[in-house]
Amino acid sequence: MHYMKRLLFSLSLILICISAAAADAVNWAISLVDDNTDHPSVKITATINPGYHLYAVDNPAGGSMPLNFFFEVKGCKTVGKPSANKKYTKEFDDVFDVDQHFYDGSVTFTQKLQPTDKNFSVNVEIQGQACNDTGCVQVGTAKLLKGTSPVAADTKEAEAAKEEEEVAQLTATTDSLQSAEPFMTPEANLSGNEADKSWWNNVEAELRVFEDAPEQQGRSLLYIFIAGFIGGLIALVTPCVWPMIPMTVSFFLKQNKSRSKSVGSAAIYGGSIIVIYVVLGLAVTIIFGASALNELATSALFNIIFFLLLVVFAISFMGGFELTLPASWTNKMDSKVDTTTGLLSIFFMAFTLVLVSFSCTGPIIGTLLVEAAATSNFVSPAVGMFGFALALALPFTIFAMFPTMLKAMPKSGGWMNTVKVVLGFLELALALKFLSVADLAYGWRILDREVFVSLWIVIFFLLGVYLLGKLRFPHDDEVEKCGVGRFMLACISFAFAVYMLPGLWGAPLKSISAFSPPISTQDFSLFEGDVHAEVDDFEEGMRLAQQLNKPVLLDFSGYGCVNCRKMEAAVWTDPDVKSTIDNDYILVTLMVDEKKALPEPIKITESDGTVRTLRTYGDKWSYLQRSKFGANAQPFHVIVDQNARPLAPAFVYKEDIPAYKAFLEMGKSNYEKGKK
Repeated sequence: MHYMKRLLFSLSLILICISAAAADAVNWAISLVDDNTDHPSVKITATINPGYHLYAVDNPAGGSMPLNFFFEVKGCKTVGKPSANKKYTKEFDDVFDVDQHFYDGSVTFTQKLQPTDKNFSVNVEIQGQACNDTGCVQVGTAKLLKGTSPVAADTKEAEAAKEEEEVAQLTATTDSLQSAEPFMTPEANLSGNEADKSWWNNVEAELRVFEDAPEQQGRSLLYIFIAGFIGGLIALVTPCVWPMIPMTVSFFLKQNKSRSKSVGSAAIYGGSIIVIYVVLGLAVTIIFGASALNELATSALFNIIFFLLLVVFAISFMGGFELTLPASWTNKMDSKVDTTTGLLSIFFMAFTLVLVSFSCTGPIIGTLLVEAAATSNFVSPAVGMFGFALALALPFTIFAMFPTMLKAMPKSGGWMNTVKVVLGFLELALALKFLSVADLAYGWRILDREVFVSLWIVIFFLLGVYLLGKLRFPHDDEVEKCGVGRFMLACISFAFAVYMLPGLWGAPLKSISAFSPPISTQDFSLFEGDVHAEVDDFEEGMRLAQQLNKPVLLDFSGYGCVNCRKMEAAVWTDPDVKSTIDNDYILVTLMVDEKKALPEPIKITESDGTVRTLRTYGDKWSYLQRSKFGANAQPFHVIVDQNARPLAPAFVYKEDIPAYKAFLEMGKSNYEKGKK
C-alpha cells in the first residue's frame, strides 16, 4: 500500500509541538547537601526558560503570584527561611501598577536544617508563577529527601529539639517578608468555624430519598454516544477513509466466492474496527481513571497542549503539511495481514485502516475523548468510541451486503479536499475552546468572551468566503462555478457569523454557550437577563442564607464545564427561572477547577483513608461535593436548608426548563414546610 508510506516528517512536527507545549517554564533541581553532618541543607535550583520571569517570594500584593516553599519535616527542623544566591530584579509593571520582583536565567535557594534525630526526612513542595510576554503559567514541583546525621553531642538539647519537632510535627516555611505559618491546618478547620462543621456532614442517604440520577446519567451517556456517532460519520467522508470503502469491499467480494462469506468477512472487519476503538476508550479510562480524567480536562497544561495540537491538525487539513503516522507501524500491520489467515488477517486489516486514517480521525477522536473525560463517568470514553466506530464500520458491512450500491457511491476527488479544509476551519474554532478553559481556570483574562466571539466571527466568515471559492489553499482545485451545495453551506456560515455579532454587546448566544466563556468575562454587556451568584463561597453562602432566611441553591460548576455553560444559557435565562432564583434563593456557585490558592492548605482524609492536601478553592469545593453529596460530575445543582440538608433531588445536566422549575418549586415548598 503506497498510501501508507508517507509518514515520518509530519509526526515529528506533532511531537515537537507537544514537547514544546509540555516543557515547563521553569525546570527544578532539588537535592540534600552536607548529608551526614550536623548542618545539612536543602538546595533548590530553578532554571528559568528564556523569555520567562519567575516571581520572587516577596513579590508585592496585587502583582503576580509569589514563590512559595513548603517543607514537611520529620527528624529535623528548618532554620530560618530559604535564601537566594542572587538578588531579584525589580521592575514596575504598568498592568498591575506595582513593582514586580522576579528572577531570570537561574537562581538557587538554600534552606538550612537542624537534625533532631539520626534519620530525618524533608518533603519539599514548591508553588509559584512564571510569565512571559504572552501569558503566565503555574510552576512548581515536589520531592521527598531523606538523610542521616551524627547523634548530637548535647543530649538534652537534642531531646528538647526532638520534643519540639514532635509537637509541631509539620513545619511550613514560606520565603516571604511575613512570618512562617503552619503548612496544613487541622481537618476541623474546613469550615473555618467549629460551630459550622455540621455543614460538611455527609447527606447521601437523605439525598437518595429524592434522587433521580440514573435517568440523567443515561442521558449523558446517550449524548456521548451520539457525539461519537456523528464524529464517525464525519470521519467517513475524509480522504483517509472514503477511498478505502470500495477498495476493502471489493477485496472481500473477490476473495470469497459466495456472497454470504463476503458479508461475513465485512461484518467481522467492521466488528474489529469497533473492538479496536472501544478498547482504546477503555484503556484511556483504565490508565487515568474517571476522576483523574475530569481533573485532566481542566488542567491548563493539558488544554494548552490540546489547543496547539488542534491548531496543528487544522494547518494540516488546510494543506500546510501532510500528517501521517510512522511508516514502520503500517508496514508492520501490512506484513501481519500477509502472514496470517482467517479472522486474524481480517482483524489486522482493520488495524491497518485505523493507523492509515489517523491523520483524519485523530483530531475527531481526541476531541471526543476530552468531551467524554469531562463527564467523570468511567464508561464514557468507551461509549463515545463505540459510537464513533459503529458509524465508521457500518458502510463496509452495508456495501458488502448490497454491492450494487458501490456504483452510486460518489467518486473520490477535489470535493474531499474541500471536506478536509472545512474540518480545518472547525478544528481551529474548536481549539479556542480549549485555550479558553485554561484561561478561565487560571484567570489570565487573555481570551474573554468578546475576544472569543470576535475570533469565531472571523473564522466562520472566512469559511463562507472559502466555500464560495474566493479563498484557496495549497491543494484546492480552482472553483470555476459555485455549486448549489457550496452556496447553501456558505450562506449558513455567513449567517452564523452574523448571528454571533450581537454577542459582542452581551447577547446570550445560546447555541455556542457550551464553547464560549461565560458572559461574566465580558467587559461590556448590554444583556441583563443572566443569573449571577450572590457568593462563590460555601460557608459565606450558608451564613447569608441564615441572615436572609432563604434556602440555598448550590451550583457545583467549572470553568471547563461545557454542560454548565449550556445549562446557564438554556435554563437560567428563562424569566421565571431567573425570577425564582433571584428572589427565593441564595445562589452559591462553587467552581471545582478554581486555581486560586487557599489562605493555607488543608489536610483531609478521604473516605478510603487516603490523606490529601487541599491547596486551592477548587480542591475544597470538589472535596465538598464528593464528601457531602457523593457526586463528582458537573453541573450538579442541589437545594439545601440553612443546616445544609437537602430539600430536593440533585439536578444534573438537563436542558429542561419545566423540570428545572419543578425542581426549584419542590425545594421552596419543602423549605416552607420545614419552617412550620
